Amino acid sequence: MAESKTRLRKPVFIEVDQLRPGTSGHTLTVKVVDSKMVLQKGRPDGPQVRQMRIAECLVGDETGMIVFTARNEQVDLMKPGTTVILRNAKIDMFKGSMRLAVDKWGRVEVTDPADFTVKEDNNLSLVEYELVNVVEE
Repeated sequence: MAESKTRLRKPVFIEVDQLRPGTSGHTLTVKVVDSKMVLQKGRPDGPQVRQMRIAECLVGDETGMIVFTARNEQVDLMKPGTTVILRNAKIDMFKGSMRLAVDKWGRVEVTDPADFTVKEDNNLSLVEYELVNVVEE
């Protein structure tokens, strides 16, 4: 019975330049270049007021950079210069450009400082995508 349990898969780490629109389940190690708070508001949620915070962070590795949308507790981890591992990250589209995000099914964890320098001239969030419907005959 013990052998029929599903084995945990080893995560496959990918580089920033391999990210594509509409994909998910990515695991990558990135360095935080910049972090900017875009929304901070209290939300009445039962007896206590919950804070809702959203920050846009520029993260990257030696292949490129992308904007990461950090929410609530993730905001505290995303300090410039920090190296983080993003587990089960997904690509959200916002105004035609890619954003990296980790929802409740993923994890953001701080790790040892990486020894790579971020390639700042390849920002994937600056590439604009357009949704095209293809009709097959």
